[in-house]
Amino acid sequence: MQKEHAINSYFIHFNQDISHISLPDKFTYPFYYEPHPLCIEAAKQLQQHLLTQNNWHHDFGIDHPVTGTNIGKMFGVLVVQKNNGQLGFLCAFSGKLANSNDLPGFVPPIYDLLNKDGFFKKEEEQISHINHTIQALENDHNYLKCKTTLQEEADQSEQELKAFRQWMKKAKDARKERRNQEKEKLDQSNYEQLKETLKQESLQQQYDYKQLKKHWQKKHIENEEQLKSFTLKINSLKEERKKRSAALQQKLFDQYQFLNKDGETKGLSEIFANTSQKVPPAGAGDCAAPKLFQFAFAHQLKPIAMAEFWWGQSPKSEIRKHKNFYPSCKGKCEPILTHMLKGIKMDDNPIQSPKMQTEELNIVYEDDDILVINKPPEFLSVPGKNTEDSVASRVRQKYPEATGPLLVHRLDMSTSGLILACKNKEAHKILQKQFEERTIQKRYVALLDGIVESDEGFIELPLRVDLYDRPRQLVCYEYGKAARTKFKVIERKDGKTRVHFFPITGRTHQLRVHAAHHLGLNHPIVGDDLYGIKSNRLYLHAEYLEFRHPVSHEKIKIKAQANF
Repeated sequence: MQKEHAINSYFIHFNQDISHISLPDKFTYPFYYEPHPLCIEAAKQLQQHLLTQNNWHHDFGIDHPVTGTNIGKMFGVLVVQKNNGQLGFLCAFSGKLANSNDLPGFVPPIYDLLNKDGFFKKEEEQISHINHTIQALENDHNYLKCKTTLQEEADQSEQELKAFRQWMKKAKDARKERRNQEKEKLDQSNYEQLKETLKQESLQQQYDYKQLKKHWQKKHIENEEQLKSFTLKINSLKEERKKRSAALQQKLFDQYQFLNKDGETKGLSEIFANTSQKVPPAGAGDCAAPKLFQFAFAHQLKPIAMAEFWWGQSPKSEIRKHKNFYPSCKGKCEPILTHMLKGIKMDDNPIQSPKMQTEELNIVYEDDDILVINKPPEFLSVPGKNTEDSVASRVRQKYPEATGPLLVHRLDMSTSGLILACKNKEAHKILQKQFEERTIQKRYVALLDGIVESDEGFIELPLRVDLYDRPRQLVCYEYGKAARTKFKVIERKDGKTRVHFFPITGRTHQLRVHAAHHLGLNHPIVGDDLYGIKSNRLYLHAEYLEFRHPVSHEKIKIKAQANF
């Protein structure tokens, strides 16, 4: 009875007629999907709830900018079926919301970090107390005075010893000069007496230098002893903090136990032990998807389909658009969901099963040294992990006598357009240098989802890979590589903008991120399944190349019209 009450607290009934919507044959592949109509209905219902509820408050920055972090939020819906066949859905949010992990209508977290009576908050308070104690010791007047005195006396001792050494050198030079001058004036006996006097003078100076050095060494030891009484306490507290933090982290990992449909349980540490990360990343297990599956499996609810959407203001680094659907993240969620979804029949992973290209390569230019191929969309430039078929492999098959790496550059799998290849390594080396020196002219044409106000300009947003969600790229001013793109608007029509892109650098997904990011053009390329909304294709085409022929040095200009 209590369990049924728990289910009813989180099981949400559809408020629209869904009888005309067929159930999917397989469950959603969480890392690449188009939302099922049932999930779209569930998401609409949740979004309406977010707009009208008054149980809690959080400013998502939907219609005005909000400063700070964690403004927008990822939400998830999981369509489930009870044992009696009744359909409904569960809701969850990633991380915390409105300073809480547990809000009405959303499934509870795997473990509530914010529970004041839980071990985490209590131990966190102890570690916080240690931090305050360390901070107090490091700001103690006597401690700071000892550090300052130690440094000042070290500087003073170095200056005095250096000055003494310089004076000794001058004295040595003076003795040498005096010996040379007096050698001709004095008889042998008096000259020997002078040499002895000068020798004693040198020995006395060396002795005085050693005494000065001992004096400063003694003072340094005395000051270090005073400082040591503080540093021993500080280091001891830091070691205690380190041990407590490690123990707390492990205890926390042990609380995150994940179910699957067969009732099998695995903890975070075990799940991530066989990954490249080895240790669970921060926030693992707190995303929406694991919460949804945990509740479903714990209450014998059958998962039917799932979807996740972004609600609110875009974050600074990632590309997230209000109301757009997104796949689960790979770095944090894929290892967990691999266990949780074990034994559930899912849609195929389209990345591992790309569409086969039956048409021959479209070669738009060819001579004895080079060729230019017009690559179709959704076709690899070079072989992938699971697919051998690619532009490079087909060029190798067509020209078995060719030497060198063949392709001079690449295009993303989803991007169509011109790729330059060579039949010999000498030509490849020359053209590769032209790319490195940026003397090759490239132009792309793209259709953007929205109206770009500026007619032309430059986009400069540094990029790096999202370590927790490859192959997505992030805008990162701290660790990103410089990325620069020139753009020019060609046409504005029917809520879309056709633009020319002139990439000055060649970073992964550069044009796609520069188009979609809110600090770039803020309008994703139509059909961009990573940074926008999936369509029949990515509307990005490399339409123009201009370069010097590696042998004749003639300027070559190639254009291939986009089919959109």
